[in-house]
Amino acid sequence: MLELPECQTIAKQITQTLKGKIISEVKVLHTPHKFAFFQGEIKQYSDMLEGQTILEAVSYGGIIEINTEEYMIAFHDGAYPRYYEEKKKFPQNHQFAMYFDDETAVFVSIQMYGGIIVFPLGSCKDSYYLSALTKPNPLSAEFTFEYFRSLYDPEGKKLSAKAFLATQQRIPGLGNGVLQDILWEAGIDPRFDIKNCTEQDFRILYQSIRKVLMDMTTHCGRDTERDLFGNKGGYITQLSKTTLHQPCIHCGYEIHKANYLGGTIYFCEHCQRR
Repeated sequence: MLELPECQTIAKQITQTLKGKIISEVKVLHTPHKFAFFQGEIKQYSDMLEGQTILEAVSYGGIIEINTEEYMIAFHDGAYPRYYEEKKKFPQNHQFAMYFDDETAVFVSIQMYGGIIVFPLGSCKDSYYLSALTKPNPLSAEFTFEYFRSLYDPEGKKLSAKAFLATQQRIPGLGNGVLQDILWEAGIDPRFDIKNCTEQDFRILYQSIRKVLMDMTTHCGRDTERDLFGNKGGYITQLSKTTLHQPCIHCGYEIHKANYLGGTIYFCEHCQRR
């Protein structure tokens, strides 16, 4: 899934690679997909975008936004954009495609589920988009410890570490994928009850968020995900499908997985407090 490190990486690649290209054709739902979710006037995507020039791309949390002179195009969750230069390599199955005047193209094929947004600039009112747009990036100076600490309401409902960090858009771009290494670094199991955290635990968790996300972003995303060109990220995940049943590099105990809160979690029983 698109999370903060991949979004920052792909947005930079889009600006470097697509800036100045003119959109010659747009295709939507060439291949039907029940979990492809669209925002905006889908029947007008072609009319809005064809003839527009790509200016830049930016990222907000787990969203990649591409801007033209008049419109914005955004992707989130499993809506991965992939760039192709050779026509013979264009994929047959896709849910969204932009063809350019130089015969290159970007295709989006939804993985599990994903969202695609097209609106005139400055007019998108989608709550998911606005949340990512308005909340501080966890790598920015605005994401202070005081801000992070304020996200937890001790009088609220019971929250596990996973629910606290990766649900309700509390920290846009921090999802179940990057969560695994963040909690491993902090020594906390995803099922740990946040109400049992001390102030020192919160500080360690805050520092882990900043450190792990910075490492992931610096290395152009995780090795479990791919960039605009289909290349794997350079950050080697410690807890993911690639390390299941492998020894934890901290203690040597086996990495396990479980289903929890609608997704898969990975953990080290020895290093992470439950």
